[in-house]
Amino acid sequence: MSTPADGDTIAESSDAVVEEQPKSPRKQPFPQGFLDTISTGWADRTESMPSARAQASYAAARRAKVSEAFPGKRLVIPAGSFKQRSNDTDYPFRAHSAFVHLTGWANESEPDSLLVFEPASSGGHEVTLYFRERADRTTSEFYSDATIGEFWIGPRPSLAGVAADLDLATAHVDTFVSGDGDLVVDADEDLTRFVSELRLVKDEYEIAEMRNAIAVTASGFDDIISEFDKAIAHPRGERIVEGVFHQRARSDGHWEGYDTIAASGHHACYLHWTRNDGTVVPGDLILIDAGVEVDSQYTADITRTLPVNGTFSDVQRRVYDVVLEAADAAFAVAKPGARFREVHEAAMAVIARRTAEWGVLPVSAEEALDADKGGQHRRYMVHGTSHHLGIDVHDCAQARREMYYDGVLEPGMVFTIEPGLYFQIDDLTVPAELRGIGVRIEDDILVTADGAENLSADIPRTAEDVEAWIARLNG
Repeated sequence: MSTPADGDTIAESSDAVVEEQPKSPRKQPFPQGFLDTISTGWADRTESMPSARAQASYAAARRAKVSEAFPGKRLVIPAGSFKQRSNDTDYPFRAHSAFVHLTGWANESEPDSLLVFEPASSGGHEVTLYFRERADRTTSEFYSDATIGEFWIGPRPSLAGVAADLDLATAHVDTFVSGDGDLVVDADEDLTRFVSELRLVKDEYEIAEMRNAIAVTASGFDDIISEFDKAIAHPRGERIVEGVFHQRARSDGHWEGYDTIAASGHHACYLHWTRNDGTVVPGDLILIDAGVEVDSQYTADITRTLPVNGTFSDVQRRVYDVVLEAADAAFAVAKPGARFREVHEAAMAVIARRTAEWGVLPVSAEEALDADKGGQHRRYMVHGTSHHLGIDVHDCAQARREMYYDGVLEPGMVFTIEPGLYFQIDDLTVPAELRGIGVRIEDDILVTADGAENLSADIPRTAEDVEAWIARLNG
């Protein structure tokens, strides 16, 4: 059901509730009998105050770090607003990642909310969450506004209930007054950078949520394999794969963390193939890059490349094993004290060496790896090997280079390792047998005190284990 166009609202006069002239040709005026009775006959609302949620203390600790970094400054972190999809239809609302991180209010957060740090005379900040509280049923908003009216979208939260839930002071958004000197996320470079870098190291709560997201994602991959027959039978089999994963994401999580890539055959060579309108053909590989975003809005990001008929051909396996070798080489250097870029460098060294051995490079592996004159092997893997992961699939993206790409790995960091090889269907630099093969293997990695943990290691990775996985689920 769509929402009304601007102007389709109800206004109150001093004598009675009357309707403004509708501006939408499809919206009819409310008859007087409706207006006279809509606000009466409702049972009293009762509300029990919740205990503070698990992430409340973690969010408070994050806010304390923000307060310390910006003494005497008024800070505003908006949740964001609905974004129009078409005409009077909006995309599903998702709050700004910094807002979620600093409040603990995730998939149930309200559009147009604001988290405000007000400098306190005694030092530090007084922090208040401003949002639009539920509408009383005697107001016209209750039934007339399809964007926020509770008759349309269901009950909205109360100020008191959210304050207890998040252990955070709340106030109605209509009472917020902006100031000329406010620092606003996405409008102030220093604040935007700080709240992004604040997410580089995850706390215990965040790591637990990442494990949860990965576990649900693993179930989604199982579902896909179990439904391979349906995908093969359908002329848009890639969309069957996408839809099967979506059902798991929505049933056991909140949404997907990003558009699912279900790239079968030569579509796997297109790095961000999200059209997902192709066939799924036995004998081909299908590259599936998918991640469930759980209710806390933390997301997994996993890629597996699977033989549709359950068995890799010799050439497919040869490509797959090189990508796995690159992934394992990258994982071996992922430990505290290493530079983030060294993870990528380890993977690329394998890619350069193996493609040179195959004779597809015009130079040696050593020449290809030259920082200034090389890069020839990047034709077959143009993307980076890793990115930070958390509330955003590409988390901490506004961090400084010296904190991200050139940063030192610390316990609590979570990032992907995702090397690949992609031989485009029309690439004449490689033998015909390689053309149209695309392989990526992606896992989610946690840096620990003495090394690293592959959080997604239980999702089969080796060629042998992948074949056994498919046989078990389709046997």
